[in-house]
Amino acid sequence: MVRTIFITLILISFLNAKQTKQNVYESTCVKCHKKLPVSIDKYFYRYLLKYSSQKDVNKAMFSYMQNPSKEMTIMPQAFIKRFGVKKKTKLSSKELQEALDIYWEKYKVFGKLK
Repeated sequence: MVRTIFITLILISFLNAKQTKQNVYESTCVKCHKKLPVSIDKYFYRYLLKYSSQKDVNKAMFSYMQNPSKEMTIMPQAFIKRFGVKKKTKLSSKELQEALDIYWEKYKVFGKLK
């Protein structure tokens, strides 16, 4: 009986740990953006307004994250003066693309509008 309870507890904790494991977007992007006064979805909508398609949004964000500069930012000048330009990402290209794909899926408006 004790053995069955012990095994059940181990299985439950394993499943719970697997469910709470954060993806690269949550553990890196969201964690950092929580510190900023502008919510992370606002960046997405700015990129979407400027670049329109998933391909172009991802390309622009990918380029900016790898080599941020005042010239490449979509944020207003007042925002850059107050908070500065983002630091270069420490994510690998694969991790960055994964994060951008998750970000797109989370905030895309295509297919959600009626």
